[in-house]
Amino acid sequence: MTALSGLVLADAGEAADLAAFLGRLIHYDRAAAVRLQVGGGAVAVFGRPPSFDVLAVRTSRLAGSGAGAGAGDFDVTVSAGELLEGIDESTGAVAVPGAVTGPPWAGVLPPRGGWRQVPGLPGTDAMRAAVAAAVAEFRARDEALAPEDRTRATRDRIGREIWSRTLGETELPLRAVHAAQSLGFLRPARRADADPAAVALLAAGGWLRLRTPYGSIAVRRAGLGVLSVAPV
Repeated sequence: MTALSGLVLADAGEAADLAAFLGRLIHYDRAAAVRLQVGGGAVAVFGRPPSFDVLAVRTSRLAGSGAGAGAGDFDVTVSAGELLEGIDESTGAVAVPGAVTGPPWAGVLPPRGGWRQVPGLPGTDAMRAAVAAAVAEFRARDEALAPEDRTRATRDRIGREIWSRTLGETELPLRAVHAAQSLGFLRPARRADADPAAVALLAAGGWLRLRTPYGSIAVRRAGLGVLSVAPV
């Protein structure tokens, strides 16, 4: 693997969280690619787990940059697996692999600014409960199908119906909350005094973003069409 550049994360905890995020993405897609944007003392890693139709974002604080990263910011799409292999959790060092041809979603990232908080988001316990109830409903409906009806098309239809529902009084689809839970973004905060405002629902243009201390899930707002390729 030829390293494009090197980064040093702020601490071992940041490295472990980034490694866990990449590992979960690879669980859903062994050939996953991620887009990295480095700037402002942090690296943002974007991925798109195929089962959820959302964008997942993990932002990690940087301690500094290694030789080859240069003094400026950079933006590159790389293999998630190779990036995971380049993380040294003991030191926080990250070897960034060579660039790959990005998938279409990599050109359709949410805006960097202009986000505003919107009301109505339940607490994390309620969100986890909503995901658990939806999973239980899917299993019950799947088990109730006659053997001849238990096809991939029927299961996909049931899944789309359940996961396209919105959370409470918000516009956020349940699939975004499911993605946050599955990627480890809805786990309890490490500190008892963690700011509850760190978990919030934000909106900007045609996007919604579920923000937590461990990462964000971004999704296009209902009624605005499917993702289309556009420069960011």
